[in-house]
Amino acid sequence: MLGGFVLGLALGLFVHFAAADAKWVVWVTTNVTGPIGQIFLRLLFMLVIPLLFSALVVGIAEMGEIRALKRVGLRTLILTICVSSIAVIVSLALVNLFQPGAGVDRGEAQALLAASGDSAGAILDRTASTPSGIDAILNIVPSNIVAAMTANDILAIMFFALFFGIGILLTLDKPHVQTLKTGIEGIFEVSMRLIGIVIRLAPIAVFCFMFNLAALFGWELLVRLLAFVGVVLAALGTQMFVVFPILLLLLARKSPLAFFRETQEAAVMAFSTASSNATLPTALRVAENKLKLPPKVSRFVLTIGATANQNGTAMFEGVTVIFLAQFFGVDLTLGQQITVMLVCILGGIGTAGVPAGSLPVIALILGMVGVPPAGIGLVLGVDRFLDMCRTVLNVIGDLVLATIVSAGEKEPVEVKP
Repeated sequence: MLGGFVLGLALGLFVHFAAADAKWVVWVTTNVTGPIGQIFLRLLFMLVIPLLFSALVVGIAEMGEIRALKRVGLRTLILTICVSSIAVIVSLALVNLFQPGAGVDRGEAQALLAASGDSAGAILDRTASTPSGIDAILNIVPSNIVAAMTANDILAIMFFALFFGIGILLTLDKPHVQTLKTGIEGIFEVSMRLIGIVIRLAPIAVFCFMFNLAALFGWELLVRLLAFVGVVLAALGTQMFVVFPILLLLLARKSPLAFFRETQEAAVMAFSTASSNATLPTALRVAENKLKLPPKVSRFVLTIGATANQNGTAMFEGVTVIFLAQFFGVDLTLGQQITVMLVCILGGIGTAGVPAGSLPVIALILGMVGVPPAGIGLVLGVDRFLDMCRTVLNVIGDLVLATIVSAGEKEPVEVKP
């Protein structure tokens, strides 16, 4: 995957600088490399729902008792809130310190807004149909689980899986329920096996992703929005390389260097696909085979975390909203900024773990604080690159969480007669 990443980036940049306006570049990215990457993602998404459902159900059922589930669930919730709070503080400090919205060239910014008018309009249309408030809470409880799966409603599927897993846990003494649990374990094993086959295509897919990104955009957009991109990367980097290592050392007694070495496969997959859902199978395998975490804990924490623990997404959304507020001259008080960041954390829970899944949430928050939602067009050009970066933080954050929670759990020792 790393080879595909480097080769695709290098070849894409060469093509961009040598033949950026050539018609064949658009043809190749539209008809060859683009479809190859999409087929890879579709294969992963096809298997993610059965994998997520079976992993969460089996993870809960293997807790052994409700007390263990409450202990792991409560620890996961508390750690998620604490780590997310740190992310809020880091983001607020950096975006106010560097004021990236004040450094963007207004002429270039207007050109970017005009060029991305259609894309921004499509995002605003999606935002208008996105449930909010009490409707968003009600939608977590599905009235039809089949419809929820058809709509790829991850939160609703997770709620059903949690409910179903608790039901199995409470009736595990029944022989036929034990058989059902074994069958769901079979679904998990088959899904992981099929995903293992799909992952063999990853180097080719990663090459295509990076070639498309570099050939079409080069570095020009990054330079135009350098201050904004720099603040987002600084926030993500602080969380990744300062906060996470401290948490690993203090709470899990785990070497950060060893941790990052063992999780590099998940990081490369997250960066390449820009999707937490697509990276979930790799993260599960890394947790069990590389980090040696107890499966019952890693499956529970990682499947929940793929949607609920999205530090990178929350940080990006918050910095983007405050950046656009600075750009449009909307003065937000510290209290309003904290509110924005808290809404971003809550919004991150419901954000789809797919590329650009956070953009409708950003548009929703912009309207809430009086910033023109169409301003989202300003960051669309660099969103793909930043999406890749924040997805890495999301996935690694889930693995950090799983490592810390696992450190407090002791596997039962099997006594042989």
